[in-house]
Amino acid sequence: MARMAKEIHFSVSASKIRPPFEIDPTMLFYSPQETVDAFDHPRVVQHHEWVANDWEPPGGVPRIALIIPCTKFKPYPTSREHRSINRALIAAGWIPDGTGVPPLGLEDVLDGDEDHRLLDVGTMIRDGVALDRIVISEPLGLVPYTHVYEWGGSTSLASGYDCPGLFESRGTSVSPWREDHTATQTASGRWTWGPAEREAYVVAHNSLVDLVSQTLCRVRSRYEVIAAWVSPGLTHRSFLMDGIQRKAEGLPLSRKGVHGLLSLRGVRDQDSNLLRILPTVEQMADSQTDLAQRLEREGRSCSPKAVQGVYARGDGHDTPLGLPELLAYLVSWINDNTVNV
Repeated sequence: MARMAKEIHFSVSASKIRPPFEIDPTMLFYSPQETVDAFDHPRVVQHHEWVANDWEPPGGVPRIALIIPCTKFKPYPTSREHRSINRALIAAGWIPDGTGVPPLGLEDVLDGDEDHRLLDVGTMIRDGVALDRIVISEPLGLVPYTHVYEWGGSTSLASGYDCPGLFESRGTSVSPWREDHTATQTASGRWTWGPAEREAYVVAHNSLVDLVSQTLCRVRSRYEVIAAWVSPGLTHRSFLMDGIQRKAEGLPLSRKGVHGLLSLRGVRDQDSNLLRILPTVEQMADSQTDLAQRLEREGRSCSPKAVQGVYARGDGHDTPLGLPELLAYLVSWINDNTVNV
């Protein structure tokens, strides 16, 4: 059977980039193997070296760091998930400082009544405290929000790439065009990873963990507290968790690759006090109860199955992280940790 060509995915990747930004055709990584290769891409190498060694949060005021996930659509603030997070923060009094306004044309993504500040990537300020939003990304590691649109005097690489290669559950994160491809395809068309994909996943996962750890350990003294707002069961959460949390939430501790069983590690394995991972399991459960009550008020089905379906889809916000019922816990946590700053 002829090998599939990588180019068949390019148009889909390009559609994920909001104008006036454009896809970088050299920054497309569709499988674990390609994600590992990304670490040798010159632009990615440059970004890794900068964020690990040179990026510094500004001084002068107390700061809180909030790590949020990368998104399918780029730039990240255009996604419904990020717009929901930013909307909740603005409603709680965290206002962008105006230094990160989007380029002309990007505001076309907003619904008619949405606040244009949802796309402002500047530092958020409230009562003399700064809130730095930082995106956790594969293959970039960490992307400070202030550098989502522009970096180093040119367009940021964070607004023109596509890397779905580590999301095994989608059944599409494979590269059949590669010689080291070992995945198998089912009759439904979904792909199941083989040993080469699983091994490359561990390499990519742990390499990103090391990069994120190096960066956060270097800048931790600049922050009063660091929190991560990451979805349950997904790779972003896996990057950050320690073994105890991973086991408690049913995430794998290892994967079996070409060279046998390979251990997965997370940022908190190195220092459990480095950051707080939210939402908690209890908050996720409670938010579904709150969601059921809202659905009932709105005259929508509130059966357990209906609630679970709306929760999983985020009720139009892409993931549960954009649900107002869940965001209430994030805002409360930030407020509680700002009182004594």
